[in-house]
Amino acid sequence: MRLLNYLNNGKRSLGARNGDNIIDLTSAGLPDNVDALLAQGASGLAKAKEAAAKGGATTPFKGAKLLPPVLNPSKAIAVGLNYIDHAAESPYKDAPKYPVLFHRFPSSWVAHDEALIKPKVSDQFDYEAELAVIIGKAGRYISKDKALEHVAGYSLFNDGSIRDYQFKSHQWMIGKNFDKTASFGPELVTADELPAGAVGLRIQCRLNGEVLQDSNTEHMIFDVATLVSTCSEIFELVPGDVIISGTPAGVGFARKPQLFMKQGDVVEVEVEKVGILRNGIKNE
Repeated sequence: MRLLNYLNNGKRSLGARNGDNIIDLTSAGLPDNVDALLAQGASGLAKAKEAAAKGGATTPFKGAKLLPPVLNPSKAIAVGLNYIDHAAESPYKDAPKYPVLFHRFPSSWVAHDEALIKPKVSDQFDYEAELAVIIGKAGRYISKDKALEHVAGYSLFNDGSIRDYQFKSHQWMIGKNFDKTASFGPELVTADELPAGAVGLRIQCRLNGEVLQDSNTEHMIFDVATLVSTCSEIFELVPGDVIISGTPAGVGFARKPQLFMKQGDVVEVEVEKVGILRNGIKNE
């Protein structure tokens, strides 16, 4: 099942994507957003699946005004240096022995087909293709062997980074949280649609059609189960929390010459079986 948040005649609604169409689930008595549905736990997802199977009023996916698949997560935790080849191309060189975690604010991202904003204070606006993990079941101190039971599904994330600001200090927060520099979407693909832990899926980033990142989720240093378990050691994970699982090699700042996004560019993140996240670039 593919769940999404969208505007239906200007009104926020919960939808289920069925091919080229979006089925309106809110009109079937479900909440008007994915966050509220996830808060209902497994029963909420079961109701959504039943309603989607019945069909109903639809909107074409193409041209629909989408919202991020989770609107207001209590936590959005990003993971740095989680592919061996990306760690090697970074200034840090060595692969981490423990996940590198940092926070990403919802104000820093936009939805599918919404413009990313290049800030006026920097020309080092970089792309990062990532798989997003969305929590569906609360837990603390979750064991690795039970971790995937807490995952509702997966989405796509472009962890847009302002590199000169990122490396102004040892903390990455400022370079990773400029307003509207990342994107999240287009939908939540439930875990049962993918291999366990979303392992073995091709991940790409394309800029103006050129493939710049091309790897596979099997190359993560810390897999999804490990990330969920590790994060739950620090804080309780609750439905709607997002773990942004890291990017492979090929980012712009590591290229020679360096390559950064600029106004007029179109960037796409694709993960096999999950979908395509597309955004244009505009100047602030």
